[in-house]
Amino acid sequence: MSITAQAAVARIPAGPLAIEAVEIEEPGAGEVLVRIAGVGLCHTDLVFGEHLGIMKAPAILGHEGSGIVERVGPGVTKVSPGDHVVATFNSCGACVRCADGHPAYCFSFAPLNYGGRRADGTSAVSIQGETASAHFFGQSSFASYALANERNVVAIDQSVPLELMGPLGCGIQTGAASVMNALACRARSSLLVLGGGAVGLSAVMGAVIQGCETIIVAEPKQARRDMALELGATHVVDPLNETLPEVVRSIVPHGVDYAFDTTGLKQVIEGALSCLSSHAKFGLVGVPPKADDAVSLPINHLVGAGISVVGIIEGDAQPDDFIPRMVALYKEGRFPFDRLITRYRLSDINQAIADQLSGKCIKPVMIP
Repeated sequence: MSITAQAAVARIPAGPLAIEAVEIEEPGAGEVLVRIAGVGLCHTDLVFGEHLGIMKAPAILGHEGSGIVERVGPGVTKVSPGDHVVATFNSCGACVRCADGHPAYCFSFAPLNYGGRRADGTSAVSIQGETASAHFFGQSSFASYALANERNVVAIDQSVPLELMGPLGCGIQTGAASVMNALACRARSSLLVLGGGAVGLSAVMGAVIQGCETIIVAEPKQARRDMALELGATHVVDPLNETLPEVVRSIVPHGVDYAFDTTGLKQVIEGALSCLSSHAKFGLVGVPPKADDAVSLPINHLVGAGISVVGIIEGDAQPDDFIPRMVALYKEGRFPFDRLITRYRLSDINQAIADQLSGKCIKPVMIP
């Protein structure tokens, strides 16, 4: 027996998504069927949809889903039908990294999240008899239903607006947890955030929670700079019309204690190195335009100043702990990530993509 759902299907690289009927198998061992209430649009979805090289057509993307557990497969004990959940990235739960509490660095992260198949190589999703690339981040939630796994769903408080919670599974988690967890910014420290999209602005909110004294956001779009200030940034920079190191050094003469790049742009990352103080930490989460893009790092400067440059996935968060923490902070009014969200219908997903690319909105959330 299978479940019929509606999904946004990618068939042409960088082309529009089409709403089509898909068939999803009943949940197997360790699997959870989720009725999607809302799903965020993330830059990573666009990167994979642009090429369809790994997630091959027809493909169903989407990895910031939230919804209600409809059914569970054999052996599932973590959640039950009726639970409100956020779907996040998948991990094996058995390797050294998972055992050490770092599931974002799971040894099987790539096949489990990007491979388009279950761990056993099968796909549970088909379109008119054709096997689809699905299971994206263990969910493929650009759909009315998604088949997730017990490990990558997190039950949340049912009093919060469920349709808005999906971005906590990736983009919002990445920004906030990078500052609060991976970089662990100290109280009264200074932070430079490169890029004022959903991830960068989530980092701003995380920095406020951490008690950072100086929070500088470099972002070319005026509306996003304004939002950064409203969310707690102390200073903003227009990198197209201002020289970033000069502005940063005028604010913090010795340089910032922390920097956080969400752009993935070589020239932005290299330019920010001169903004750093001694013993600073520089976290990178941005996906570069080309897979083989590389940056040049001045070895003498890094060694002499004791600067750490670190790549970060998903904020190095443990989702079972961090997602409920974000929900609790949201309920307290200390983490207003909903201000970043614009709602769309799933059928309007192509308009949502266009609006995000143009900067008209920050974080689209599609509601089936």
